[in-house]
Amino acid sequence: MIEVEAKAQCSPEIEEKILEMGGKWLGVENHLDQYFNSPQHDFAKTDEALRIRIKEEGARLTYKGPKLDSATKSRKEVTVKVDDPGYLEDILKSLGFSVAAVVKKRRVKYVLEGATLCLDDVKGLGTYLEVELSADDNWEDAKDQVLDIMSKLGLKESIRKSYLELLAERGAKGL
Repeated sequence: MIEVEAKAQCSPEIEEKILEMGGKWLGVENHLDQYFNSPQHDFAKTDEALRIRIKEEGARLTYKGPKLDSATKSRKEVTVKVDDPGYLEDILKSLGFSVAAVVKKRRVKYVLEGATLCLDDVKGLGTYLEVELSADDNWEDAKDQVLDIMSKLGLKESIRKSYLELLAERGAKGL
């Protein structure tokens, strides 16, 4: 599966515009994301990510491949449910992985024009909006749709860096 995503920094007032455009509120989630690195495979250098996400509905292990284009954060994404994130962390550490960073955020989710919109309040960074679609091989059409929604919301930039990368630029390893 390809996650097609565009992201922009914004103010919380973007919620009003999402609702005016017909967006439907889906709910609120709190995320604790632990990103891992390995001495044998430097995910930062290969533009990949391995994380455990813990939220109210449970935990997931996600691998994200390198970004596929220069305009969005589109990339291969594989996610599996995890019964016990603490045990998974122990397994990863036993294999030589280390926690590279922790990202905490409060996410308010909407659906608009078939896309998921995530309004994220990221600890240490501020407020961002992510517009996401899932696609198979034909992800270019989804990319155009995601960028079109961003434009309709008045968000011209498309930040390709992950929250992890943005935090690293600020010198924050964990929160």
